[in-house]
Amino acid sequence: MRVTLAKSAGFCFGVKRAVDKVYEEAGRSHAPVYTYGPIIHNEEVVRDLEKRGVHAVCDESELSELSGGIMVIRSHGVSKATYDKIREAGFQIVDATCPFVLKIHRFVEEYSKKDYHILIIGNDSHPEVEGIKGWSNPEKTTVLQSGKEAEDFTLEAGSKLCIVSQTTFNYNKFQELVEIIEKKGYDIIVLNTICNATEVRQREAAEIAAEVDAMIVIGGSHSSNTQKLFEICKKECENTYYIQTLDDLDFNQIWSIDNVGITAGASTPNNIIEEVQKNVRSKR
Repeated sequence: MRVTLAKSAGFCFGVKRAVDKVYEEAGRSHAPVYTYGPIIHNEEVVRDLEKRGVHAVCDESELSELSGGIMVIRSHGVSKATYDKIREAGFQIVDATCPFVLKIHRFVEEYSKKDYHILIIGNDSHPEVEGIKGWSNPEKTTVLQSGKEAEDFTLEAGSKLCIVSQTTFNYNKFQELVEIIEKKGYDIIVLNTICNATEVRQREAAEIAAEVDAMIVIGGSHSSNTQKLFEICKKECENTYYIQTLDDLDFNQIWSIDNVGITAGASTPNNIIEEVQKNVRSKR
């Protein structure tokens, strides 16, 4: 069996940086260590951190129940209000927000103060987008992710509009939605804030999927970027399978296939990728 592993598979820069910071704090701190939300969308990593005494705080209401400690902000970032509440609750903040996400926060804050309407292209319920929204005027902020939502989007004539994107959004889809908005005649500033690593990962996944007979996409079930990888690969290769770990892979589905591709989301540890790659080869 020929197995092609995407060079870009696995932790991106921002995720690796955040995970490293948490393990570093867990290994050296005598104070309780928490993360605001699961540090990444990967259950294996979260479980391992819990064994080391690192617990995820999933809501602001939980802050008052804790007696301080170290709070690591994950790569997705948080809103300004949440950041301030964590600090006011007496926590020492270790900010592991991805620098590319922080850049979006600064853009959104800057243009919101200049009275631009902020349009975020992405998933409204994703923690990264929830954080981005928290740096602009909520009355002049919109989130959309579909062609219909873009078609239906309206502002007063002559309005100033600043468009940004969730870092893991599909690049081609972003361009498509921007083109729809641009036809409406607003005073528009478009800031392509999709992470370059995301573009590379998506492009490489599509290229591999187009050349293989089966494609395996590895990542957490709640990982937005992995879900997008699966959608991209599925368009190129009908036999595309989404798994979290090796246990989820049905070898009967690939038993007779000679050419398999593998990619993984930005929250997938290397040991899981290596385990899948090794077993796909050996089970043949």
